Amino acid sequence: MLTEVSKFAKLLALKSPIAVQGTKHILNYSRDHNVHDSLTYVATWNMSQLLTEDVFKAGLASMSKKPPPPFSKL
Repeated sequence: MLTEVSKFAKLLALKSPIAVQGTKHILNYSRDHNVHDSLTYVATWNMSQLLTEDVFKAGLASMSKKPPPPFSKL
């Protein structure tokens, strides 16, 4: 189990901190609200996240088939 947890932690560490925190926030919100309210909240949240530099960096890396550069700090 520790091996798999370590692999998962390394995978998460490569992701944008903004995306990881946002996902955690959305999961917590959705747990306590109905589906309609949760989907509306996710749509609004996602629109706000499109303004971060991390989206641009990740898209550029994906198109060039390279690993993403360091993401923004929180």
